[in-house]
Amino acid sequence: MTMTPGGNAPVPSQVLTVRVLSGVPVDASSFRLYASGKVQSDPDMVFYGQPVNDDASVKLSGAGTDTTFTVDTCRLRPEVQKLAFTATCDGNMTLSALRHLSIQVELNGNVLLTGNVDVSGRQEAAFILGEIYRRDAEWKFRFIAQGFNGGLKPLAEHFGVNISDAQVPASTPDPAPKPTPSPAKISLNKVSLTKEKPSISLAKRDDFGEIKINLNWNQGSGTSGGMFGGMFGKSKGVDLDLGAFVELQDGSKGVVQALGNTFGRLNAEPFVQLQGDDRTGQVTDGEWLHVNGREWKKIRQMLIYAFIYEGVASWDKTDGVVTLQIPEQPPIETRLTEGSNRHNMCAIARLVNENGAIKVERINQYFSGHKDMDKALGWGFRWSAGSK
Repeated sequence: MTMTPGGNAPVPSQVLTVRVLSGVPVDASSFRLYASGKVQSDPDMVFYGQPVNDDASVKLSGAGTDTTFTVDTCRLRPEVQKLAFTATCDGNMTLSALRHLSIQVELNGNVLLTGNVDVSGRQEAAFILGEIYRRDAEWKFRFIAQGFNGGLKPLAEHFGVNISDAQVPASTPDPAPKPTPSPAKISLNKVSLTKEKPSISLAKRDDFGEIKINLNWNQGSGTSGGMFGGMFGKSKGVDLDLGAFVELQDGSKGVVQALGNTFGRLNAEPFVQLQGDDRTGQVTDGEWLHVNGREWKKIRQMLIYAFIYEGVASWDKTDGVVTLQIPEQPPIETRLTEGSNRHNMCAIARLVNENGAIKVERINQYFSGHKDMDKALGWGFRWSAGSK
């Protein structure tokens, strides 16, 4: 069912997927609202800096041009009246630059409802797309399609979120420590590594906690066709794998990846572990590497990479994004862009230990395989064919 602005329709009281699709990357957010039409506390907001709320009723995954929210309506407390879903433009863009913008409600992979936004000529930087709301004993979805002046900060404040103004030093060799936001305020800070801003340094500390690195990508429709097949699809899925080269301070080196079943270890060398392997493309939160930040002093450097083990080598279709989540730091993201579709391997970023600090460097270079990437970046491994 394709909806018009203001239209509503019932949705089942089950685990739903709400998908935000756009022609240019946007930041999608969800707000859990009460009778006042406002949030009650900061955990009521789900966005790139807080991808799951306190009762796990709403979870965010993906990013860029394809962002999904998993909504478990059965987990929503009785006092919750609605969930609002929004999109905000990056930088100084307005809605007219997005080319297209839509919101979908899905159940078990089937699209139930779609709302397409007419973005032509729109000069707003933010948009309230739709809401899931209570009506007596059932849930409904309303397609709102309402523009909003300003970016994510005024939009969040409109819904009652208390925003921290603390700023993070952007990309300096020796940054000052980041002010720690008050626990009562949420921080909207995010760092995007680009060609213009390719690195950021985080101040030295004794314990960085558990560092989480997420790879997510567009899990849209299409057909799968092996290593260099056609456009991938949900029925089979592209197998886009996350991995890392790790060098310790003593000079020893290793590889952490699903290929060859070298998943690593978190509490022993190399202090890096791959959290499973998504062979289907169906896992909505992508793939994860965890790094033991308590042992960062023992790590000299890490190279983060992705490769297409099965499916199409079509980086422009994957819309891949890698996000580093470091406790008490804003999320750091970099997108898998500029890729050659003749190459199935992407060197994404490097984490370097600089006297105990973490320097994150964007690489975004593409290769024909592990051996070519190793040779170009000087790691010195010996390679043989592998499988998983």
